[in-house]
Amino acid sequence: MDRGLTHLDPLGRARMVDVTPKEATHRRAVARCRVSMAPETTSLVARGAITKGDVLAVARVAGIQAAKRTPDLIPLCHPLLVGSVLVNFHIGDDHIEVEAQVDTVDRTGVEMEAMTACAVAALTIYDMCKSSDRSMTISELALWEKTGGRSGTYRRPSDGAERP
Repeated sequence: MDRGLTHLDPLGRARMVDVTPKEATHRRAVARCRVSMAPETTSLVARGAITKGDVLAVARVAGIQAAKRTPDLIPLCHPLLVGSVLVNFHIGDDHIEVEAQVDTVDRTGVEMEAMTACAVAALTIYDMCKSSDRSMTISELALWEKTGGRSGTYRRPSDGAERP
């Protein structure tokens, strides 16, 4: 069934999709990204030796705050009652992997909240480490899993690499 462009009204104007007829269900989304950096920088983060403070603790709080503020940043994104936000990290030799998981019981999914949490946590890592390494890059931001709602479950095919 072709539902057309859901964020456009019949005249082609932007609109927020009406989710009021939908039933609230448990929904979860997991997003991941990577902050690549010099091995010396990952070592400083792991030892807690970055001059701005505990990088991962601050990035975790930034990610949580970002998930809760997603509708303020993404046009047409519904405000949701975010039930849970988990932000975790895996430090590799030359990168930090960021994973954000968001849960809700609501009428629409939390994919944008998970991706926003992940991106802002990564940006916070960059901000806190930039005095040590301006060559860092943020990449591979992607939805890895989504459950709940009419469209059911989605899981990104694994490439075999370990994730946080």
